[in-house]
Parts: sequence; C-alpha cells; structure tokens
Amino acid sequence: MDIIYLLIPIAIVLAGFAVWAFFWSVNTGQYDDLESPAHSILFEDDDALIPDDAKQRKDD
Repeated sequence: MDIIYLLIPIAIVLAGFAVWAFFWSVNTGQYDDLESPAHSILFEDDDALIPDDAKQRKDD
C-alpha cells in the first residue's frame, strides 16, 4: 500500500510531461504538413547516384 504513494505522483508527472510534449509539438508546427514528407521521397533527384553507363542504357 505504501508504494501507491510513490506511483501516483510519478504517474501525474509523466502524464504532465506527455501533455506538455504534445502541446509543444503542436505549437512548433510538427503537425502542420503531414503529406509532403511522404510524397517528397518519390520526387528526390537521384541522378547523381546513378552510374553513367546505366543512364545510357536507360535512355536507349
């Protein structure tokens, strides 16, 4: 029963930290644009990584 006096304050502190972290992330714009990062990987410019001989075969 004595452990409950320790666990309740720890749970309150952890819940308070989680609420603070959520509001901090919303205020700093972490959730402003959820679509662009998922689509940006499709449009990256990888031409520098492709070997020259593979580029020639691709163009043919």
